[in-house]
Amino acid sequence: MSTPASTHLIIADDHPLFRDALRLAVSSVVPGAKIGEAGSFEDLTAMLERDGDVDLVLLDLKMPGISGFSGLIYLRAQYPAIPVVVVSASDDVETIRRSLDFGASGFVPKRFGVEKLGDAILRVLDGDVWVPPDVDLSAAADPETSKLRDRLVTLTPQQVRVLMMLSEGLLNKQIAYELGVSEATIKAHVSAILQKLGVESRTQAVIAAAKISGSQWRQDEPVA
Repeated sequence: MSTPASTHLIIADDHPLFRDALRLAVSSVVPGAKIGEAGSFEDLTAMLERDGDVDLVLLDLKMPGISGFSGLIYLRAQYPAIPVVVVSASDDVETIRRSLDFGASGFVPKRFGVEKLGDAILRVLDGDVWVPPDVDLSAAADPETSKLRDRLVTLTPQQVRVLMMLSEGLLNKQIAYELGVSEATIKAHVSAILQKLGVESRTQAVIAAAKISGSQWRQDEPVA
């Protein structure tokens, strides 16, 4: 299946050299594609807000503005029609499984060469889900983790953003300022987050999210 040159992709990675490698991989299989680059999650969301007509996002799990799978969860909630392929140096079975569970259309280890990266990208653009062929995802997932994951994906995009900011230790008034809303709105979001995650405090919400995502979200944020 041929891929049109009008294809629009965004490479989100904070390492310029690896962005160059991904750009080369994309150009090798989709000559003439429009390729945007984002060095932080803030840059990525700004690009998507300006132009949501994107065919694929290549997302690193570790970059400024996100921890663990928080960026992937936000993108799947805010832009459900845009496929996301995780491109990460952490390529253990559990990381790959969770990436797919959280809605990724594929997972490509950073250790792969340009040729294999290009093949994986082309397969996803053709509508397939791509994971390394030597990875066995058949083992059953932990039931408790699956239960928490199912709760996390019920959060709205704004609630995901609030949870990400809670994990950074921001107070309600600071989050309200960053998002341009009232503090009362943030309090309502926090209450909804606690209810959806089945926890009783902000600290428990951050710990639960960290447990699900495998991230290093802080567990010592202040209580507003």
